[in-house]
Amino acid sequence: MRLSVLGFGCGAVGGLMVRGDPVDQERTIARAIAAGVNYFDTAVQYGDGESEKNLGRVLQKLKPANVAVGTKVRLPPGETGRMADAVRISLEGSLARLRLDRVDILHLHNSITENGGGSALSVRQVLDDVVPAFERLRQQGKIGFLGMTALGDTAALHHVIDARVFHSAQVVYNMLNPSAACELPARYPAQDYGRLFDHTEAAGVGVVGIRVLAGGALSGSAERHPIAGPAPEPLGSAMSYDADIDRARRLTPLVEEGFATNLTEAATRFALSHPAMGTILVGMATPQQFEDALTAAEKGPLPQAALDRLAELRQGFSGEAR
Repeated sequence: MRLSVLGFGCGAVGGLMVRGDPVDQERTIARAIAAGVNYFDTAVQYGDGESEKNLGRVLQKLKPANVAVGTKVRLPPGETGRMADAVRISLEGSLARLRLDRVDILHLHNSITENGGGSALSVRQVLDDVVPAFERLRQQGKIGFLGMTALGDTAALHHVIDARVFHSAQVVYNMLNPSAACELPARYPAQDYGRLFDHTEAAGVGVVGIRVLAGGALSGSAERHPIAGPAPEPLGSAMSYDADIDRARRLTPLVEEGFATNLTEAATRFALSHPAMGTILVGMATPQQFEDALTAAEKGPLPQAALDRLAELRQGFSGEAR
């Protein structure tokens, strides 16, 4: 399955597909499809099913050909003893809201740690319980590919990817934390994903880039659109959203020196700059924000000089509190 380099994120952070006007939702999706976007990513958790409902309504009306839809299942702690049933019930609900008979990708939404606990699943639970449940649904024709979300302990994520049982991984990759692709400077204030792309490449796992704008922080502005979600908890970067914004602003020389028109463009193009990246998810609150993402993606990856300058600027974060 070949996905467009720009994927349509239907999450609550941007908010369009959760709280947006139905006319704007339809207009933006139609525009995305016309521009060649063929992957739409949603989840039960996005607006407690509202994102799936809205995406399903629009796709049923537009009836596009060759569009891929991915959704997710998050297993609550109380369901870990009956995972197969929980996965099946969650997917059935998603399919009903999406008005589909199948989804192209089902991603596990839980984080993964070596021993599990809380909302995280252990490596063994994922490999021994979740994967067989996903496989049964695949055999039944209800899902096309098995996916995971690469959040949790780095060693556990490597372990699961190296098992070669998933086809897709959603991976945090952005200008504040490029550690899925390269080594971080010493004492760098972010989770070290330990060159995760080396593992996905070796295992033949496709990569879906997430948090490419660090939940909006890489715009360099704390201002949020009225329908956007509240400032999200950072994933893999700083311990606070404000700290992410502060560091993003310290990357403005990329704009001042002419590598991009603004930080959002720089962040979008950075995410496209690694060959392991299959598609990047960009969320939006308005149709114009989609247009901005499309314009950035059409400019292509950042040049090597910009990547070198970015690495130089990131060195200044070393030693700071996360």
